[in-house]
Amino acid sequence: MSVFRLNKQLIFPPVQLSEPDGLLAVGGDLSVDRLLLAYRSGIFPWYDEPPILWWSPDPRFVLFPDELKVSASMKQVLRKKIFRISFNEDFAGVISRCSSIPREGQTGTWITPEMQAAYIRLHKAGHAMSVECWQDDQLVGGLYGVRTGPFFFGESMFADVSNASKAAFITFVQTYAAELKMIDCQVHTTHLASLGAGFITREEFLEIIGFS
Repeated sequence: MSVFRLNKQLIFPPVQLSEPDGLLAVGGDLSVDRLLLAYRSGIFPWYDEPPILWWSPDPRFVLFPDELKVSASMKQVLRKKIFRISFNEDFAGVISRCSSIPREGQTGTWITPEMQAAYIRLHKAGHAMSVECWQDDQLVGGLYGVRTGPFFFGESMFADVSNASKAAFITFVQTYAAELKMIDCQVHTTHLASLGAGFITREEFLEIIGFS
C-alpha cells in the first residue's frame, strides 16, 4: 500500500488507506483550513523535518471525561492548591515549553518552529487552546490542543515540576466535562493511561467524531 502525496487541493484520502503504523499521507501545508479538516477527519500531523507527515492510527488512544481517574495523592495536591491553573493565558509559552522539554527515547522534537507558528495561528483563530499550570507566577506545566465542538484533540503537555501536567490535565477535564464527549490523546503514554485513557478502534473513533 502506497502513502498518498498531498498537493494544494484541500483534501485527504480515506483514513482506512493508512499504513499499518497509521501513516496516511505526506506533503500539503499547515494552513488553518487544512489542519481543521485533518482533525475533523481523524487525522493529525506529526513529523520532525519536511515533508509534513499525516497520521490516523488504529487503535486510537482516548479519554472519556467520565472515565477520568484521579489518584488520592493528586486529589490532595489539588486540594492544597499548590498550583494555579488557567486557560488560554499563555498559549505561546506552553507550546514553546512543550517543544523544548526532553522526551524519553527522543533526541529531538516534532514541535518545530513551523508547527508552533501553525498552532498559534489556530489559537488566534479560536480553534486551539492551552491549559497553564503556574507556581509562584512561573509557568511550570501545561498542555495544548485543538478544540472542535465537543471534542478536544490533545497535542502535547509538559511539566517542569512534579504533578504540574497532571494538575493541568485533571483540572481541564473536570472544568470542561459537561461540554466534551471525548479527548483524543492520539497515541499511548503511561502518563495518560494512569489518568484513565484507553484504546478504541479507529472505526469507533470516527463514529464518535461524526466522520465515517
